[in-house]
Amino acid sequence: MAVSTPALQTTTFTPPAWLRSRNWDLTFVSLSVVLVAIPYLSYLGLTRLAPLLGPIAAQFGTSVDSLSRNIINAAVALLIGGPHMYATFSRTALDADYRHKHPRVVWTSLAIPVVVISLAVFNLQLLLTVFFFWASVHVLHQIVYITEMYNHKGKLQSSVPQTSWSKAADYAVILTALYPLAAYKMAIGEFRIGLNNVGETVGVVLGTVGLPLGMWMVWVSGGLFAMALLAWVVKTVLEWRQGTIHWPKTLFLSLTVVASFFVPALGNLDTAFQGMNLWHSLQYLALTWMLNNLRQERGELDSKPFLKRISQDGSARQYYLFNVGLTVADVLLAVVFFMVMRFVFNTTFDFAFDRAYYMAILSFLWIHYYHDHFLFTEPEAIG
Repeated sequence: MAVSTPALQTTTFTPPAWLRSRNWDLTFVSLSVVLVAIPYLSYLGLTRLAPLLGPIAAQFGTSVDSLSRNIINAAVALLIGGPHMYATFSRTALDADYRHKHPRVVWTSLAIPVVVISLAVFNLQLLLTVFFFWASVHVLHQIVYITEMYNHKGKLQSSVPQTSWSKAADYAVILTALYPLAAYKMAIGEFRIGLNNVGETVGVVLGTVGLPLGMWMVWVSGGLFAMALLAWVVKTVLEWRQGTIHWPKTLFLSLTVVASFFVPALGNLDTAFQGMNLWHSLQYLALTWMLNNLRQERGELDSKPFLKRISQDGSARQYYLFNVGLTVADVLLAVVFFMVMRFVFNTTFDFAFDRAYYMAILSFLWIHYYHDHFLFTEPEAIG
């Protein structure tokens, strides 16, 4: 009598649950981490050109260091940072369906430029403190969003459920990696964004609740990160041994944790964080176009001819150039702000440049943050 043997069931993710494809994910999501080093290395290279840049810096009434920093900031903002924040509006303000479903999100965001301009004029340090905190939360929220999209694709392609323990370990290591070295820089008074010591403002805020600025922040943030990292490594090893590991997500999180942890250790934090911004912005541009492309394939953009045109296959260049155009318009607005403060109010170059830059850029950047806090709660958009 023949005895049948039940077939062995595999619990691995087969095929791998990439967001779009192996090459696409590696190019735009994971291995693009190499971009993190470019702004800081470019800044170091420009400061080595002091004999050449010195006369130009003197002409503007600034130093070679400040000129180099501002060149990097402007280049990143124009080429990638600006286009990425305007890409948001292709899913919100420029989409009639979204405006109809979420009118409060759209209309309340109009108050943000009023807040930004007021803080830029009256308390730039507070503006930059809020900016750094919100920017870090936004970057971390995007990492969580990408992680959840990987989880969603994995769930569609595998019968293995994503456990609460696995999600908690992922979230913990994402949310703690950025802060230990940043806290150390604050504790020793070296957490500066441009000419502004953000740590001083954090110290004032902590002082209102009776907490001093000190090394205790390093021990707390470092301890939380160490526990989170240990939990994540243990759960990753267990998933690997059980055959349930999600390799694309694991690669993405590994690179993210390394970059997030070490970037605050660099000298010039302004350009150091521009490296994280560059990587984050490329991911965002690519993801937003991909999600719009999926909507276009499902026929959801048929009644929106412009959005359909910049979201269909082969339209990525048009999509990018449209967002660059909006960025150029914002740069022109910053130039107007700069000219007014520099020549009408007779302020210094650094004073006028920093405020003009932040007034024009952060007004739209914070709206982008605000809208994304709603968009990032919908990872099923990848399905």
